Amino acid sequence: MLSHKKPDSVINVKVEFGEGEGKVLLDNIAKRAEAYKPKERVTYKMIKEYIEAKYGFKVHTAYIAEVKRELGLPMYDAPNAVEELKQPRKHPTAEKAEAIKDALKHFEVI
Repeated sequence: MLSHKKPDSVINVKVEFGEGEGKVLLDNIAKRAEAYKPKERVTYKMIKEYIEAKYGFKVHTAYIAEVKRELGLPMYDAPNAVEELKQPRKHPTAEKAEAIKDALKHFEVI
């Protein structure tokens, strides 16, 4: 069993944190940790709120999905998705499509 195997060698490492020569700065660790922090997931609600605040009109989530499909962005499977659509997909107007693209740029999706 691998869980009972003894190590071949051991390396002891002593790290000192703080100010001074040979010490690791705590600020540098915080900066590096921030770089590895995952980005917040952008929701359709966030996109809708951004567009309403900036442009003064509302967009339907179907329009956001259609623009994402058009741009080839990844889409998550909806738990309530159906095999066959009851109605054809609605396409957003040019003005709304541009607002959605602007919101996606704002949230760094594209």
